[in-house]
Amino acid sequence: MRVVGIESSCDETAVAVFDTARGLLSHRLFSQVALHQAYGGVVPEIASRDHVRRLLPLLREALSAARSAPADIDGVAYTAGPGLIGALLVGASFARCLAYAWGRPAVGIHHLEGHLLAPLLEPDPPAFPFLALLVSGGHTQLVDVLGVGSYRILGQTLDDAAGEAFDKTAKMLGLPYPGGAALASLAESGRSERHRFPRPMLDRPGLDFSFSGLKTAALVALRGRALDEAARADVARGFEDAVVDTLVEKSRRALHAVGRRRLVVAGGVGANRRLRERLTGMAHEAGAQVYFPRIEFCTDNGAMIALAGALRLAMGERQGLTIDARANWELGDVAAGY
Repeated sequence: MRVVGIESSCDETAVAVFDTARGLLSHRLFSQVALHQAYGGVVPEIASRDHVRRLLPLLREALSAARSAPADIDGVAYTAGPGLIGALLVGASFARCLAYAWGRPAVGIHHLEGHLLAPLLEPDPPAFPFLALLVSGGHTQLVDVLGVGSYRILGQTLDDAAGEAFDKTAKMLGLPYPGGAALASLAESGRSERHRFPRPMLDRPGLDFSFSGLKTAALVALRGRALDEAARADVARGFEDAVVDTLVEKSRRALHAVGRRRLVVAGGVGANRRLRERLTGMAHEAGAQVYFPRIEFCTDNGAMIALAGALRLAMGERQGLTIDARANWELGDVAAGY
C-alpha cells in the first residue's frame, strides 16, 4: 500500500509518500518560522494562508521524488486534529479532495498518534506494547501504547506543556522565536550549580506534570537584574536541568508502574540533546530500551501521518466524504476503527 500523508496542524506544511513494502519514499516540508518571527509566535490566519500556497507544490515534489503518479497511490492520510482549526481545514480539504479526484480512500489521523508512531519509521522500530513520553510545545503526556488505536493516558501536564515552558522562558531571556532550541543552545555554556529551580510534582505520587511554577521561578531569577550572557546562560541551564530531571524521573516511574521495557520519546522536545542523553542512561539502568525518531521527525512532518494512515487503512478504515478537522481532540478518545 502506498499512501500520501499531509500535515498542516500548525506552522509546518508537510507532504510525504510512504510504502508499506519499501518504507518512506519521500517527504517534503516547508517551515513558516520566518513568517511568524516578527510576531513572536504563530499567527493562525497567516499560517492557514501559507498552507494554501505550499501544499500543491509540495505534493508535486513529494510524488516526483517518490517516482509515483496519482495512479500509484492507494490512499491519502491527513492530520485531522488537534491544532489550529483554520490550518487543519486547509490540509483536510486538500487531502479529501485529492482522494475524491483520485478515487482513493482517505483517513484522518490524530496528530499525536502520528508522533507516537514516528519511531516505527526507523530501521529498528519498537514492538508493541511500549511506554511513550510525548513531549512538545502543546503536549506533555505519558502514554501506555498497546497497539495502533489503543492508548492509555498515564499522566499529562496540568498547565503548560514542557515545550511551551521552554518557549516562554526563552522569550523572558530575550531569545528569538522559536525559543526552545535557542534556550537549549544557550544552556550549553551555563553552569548547572548556579540555579536550583524546583522539580515540579516530583515530591508527590502520580505521573502528571506541571511546568507553570518552574516558568515563574525562572522569571523571579531574572526580575530586576541586568544579566550578561554568562548569567543568562546559567538561568537557561538551571531551567533546562529542572525540565529534564522532571521528565526523566516521571518516565522512570511510569516504566516501573506499567512494567514496560520499551520507552518511545516523541515530539519536538524529544530533539533536546540533554534529554536524550539522560533518558538513554535512565532506561539502561531500568533494564529498558529507549527509541527516538530521527531529529527531523521529532517536529511536525508528513512522514508520520503517511505511516499512521497506512496502518489505519490496512486495518480497513475508510472515511466518507466528510472533511474531518478538530481543534480539540483528546488522544485517549482515539480508538482502532474511529
